[in-house]
Amino acid sequence: MISELCLYLKNWFNYNQPRFYGLFKVEDGVLTSVNDGDMGIQDGQYYRIIGSVFNDGVHKHSSETLKDESFDGAVWLMAVPPDFESLASEIEAWQTKYGNVESENMSPYSSESFGGYSYSKSSGGAVSQSSVGTWQSVFADRLRRYRKI
Repeated sequence: MISELCLYLKNWFNYNQPRFYGLFKVEDGVLTSVNDGDMGIQDGQYYRIIGSVFNDGVHKHSSETLKDESFDGAVWLMAVPPDFESLASEIEAWQTKYGNVESENMSPYSSESFGGYSYSKSSGGAVSQSSVGTWQSVFADRLRRYRKI
């Protein structure tokens, strides 16, 4: 989810963090730079892999399993704030719970009645993309502070 959020926000949290370019190797799930050796990635620190066939995206050091490969690309160290990590967990939980549930807003009917119950939509029945709740719309206010232009 962190990869998706960073891409959406155009923010890779690379404030004053080193970037490494060149040849990299993942062996037994451990990432090393062929050019630079140890890149100084700390336990629990996030980093972005670019140019990999199997491992492109954001990873957390010592908590994810990388697929073995060699690639020519880049590794950017990241400084992800703890509150952003918590927000990402909340969004992931929300997405798990509601991401595949069809919203009542998606109904093509402007009104329904059955068994003595009836309701009408105030929107005039027009269904638009904005009427369907997504994690982007639900968490927009909390994500705004992290967005880069």
